Amino acid sequence: MSERFFASCPRGLEAALAAELRALGATDVAAVDGGVGFGGDLALACRANLESRLASRVLWRVGGAQYNDERELYEAVRAIDWTRHFRQDRTLRVDVAATRSPLTSLEFATLRIKDAVCDRFRAERGVRPSIDKRAPDVRVHVHLTEREATIYLDTSGEPLFKRGYRRESEEAPLRENLAAGLLALAQWTPDRVLLDPMCGSGTIAIEAALIAADRAPGLARSFGFQKLLWYDGPAWQRMKQAARDRVRPPPSPVSIFASDLSPQAVARTGANLEAAGVAAFVRVEQADALLRAAPAAAGLLLSNPPYGVRLDDARRLAEFYPRLGDALKRGYSGWTACLFTGDLRLARLIGLKPDLRTPLWNGALECRLFSFRIVAGSMRSREPA
Repeated sequence: MSERFFASCPRGLEAALAAELRALGATDVAAVDGGVGFGGDLALACRANLESRLASRVLWRVGGAQYNDERELYEAVRAIDWTRHFRQDRTLRVDVAATRSPLTSLEFATLRIKDAVCDRFRAERGVRPSIDKRAPDVRVHVHLTEREATIYLDTSGEPLFKRGYRRESEEAPLRENLAAGLLALAQWTPDRVLLDPMCGSGTIAIEAALIAADRAPGLARSFGFQKLLWYDGPAWQRMKQAARDRVRPPPSPVSIFASDLSPQAVARTGANLEAAGVAAFVRVEQADALLRAAPAAAGLLLSNPPYGVRLDDARRLAEFYPRLGDALKRGYSGWTACLFTGDLRLARLIGLKPDLRTPLWNGALECRLFSFRIVAGSMRSREPA
């Protein structure tokens, strides 16, 4: 039986996620702002959670209705037989998102949706689920438009970018699915040399190594669908075992390189690589991005340069970007350099002309993925950011 799902993702990755879901067997795939709607059976929801490198969550559509006010929203949610989806002893959380909804308070709408689910359980079972906002067993998501309420159960649980391997991280690490998205947008494949010379906690290199190993990103974690009544434990274990069986050994020589000026960052990257089970796929070293030599005659340099919001950070970065451009021009002829940043001055200050500028969002922060083809000779330019 075909079901409907919605996979959310960082804005800017919708087309890449749509392609990924099609490859996993999804049908009726439709990209919209912030995610992708698709069809398939319940086993596909399990597979998408296990295999998707780009999705943030996979939501299963369990109902929908027209509404005008909170009373009609309550009735629409209460009409769903929630006892068919999860047990009354599961803890519950409700999340509501809205686009042009006429309701004046999303907080009150959330309360009425929670009441509707719990009242249906009380009517059917004589008891109601307990609420747990921090670590619930089951999450109900409702999306409100001007007239339409779409009601979902979350099959993911914790967001899918939480792969389970991050042991050591910096203050604001790049999310794992966004790092995987940068690799997809840069069209990196494991037969191509990759370097991240400002690796931070190593997320880009780790996601690349997981791709090179063909290791499913969700192998080391649990998911929300395991708390739903349709969950088939033996079938899930077979799916996970098939994913384990296809994991590839590391190549020789290694083609993924990561470095950072900070010894603490190098140590974090090493610890996270070990936790992800792909340490043998990456060569990590301490090095200055402005001085280190290219590890091969050609390849992809993909990095998320540090950027800050304080005035002294802005001044230092204004001095750093031209030096980075000079280092790329001097030592990386034949390479493609892709730099992901929330500092939109980079393209103007680095002194290299971008071939591509891809808009992306890191949460609410507007960012760009700038792509530069590095050739011998001068490519210095003063491009508007």
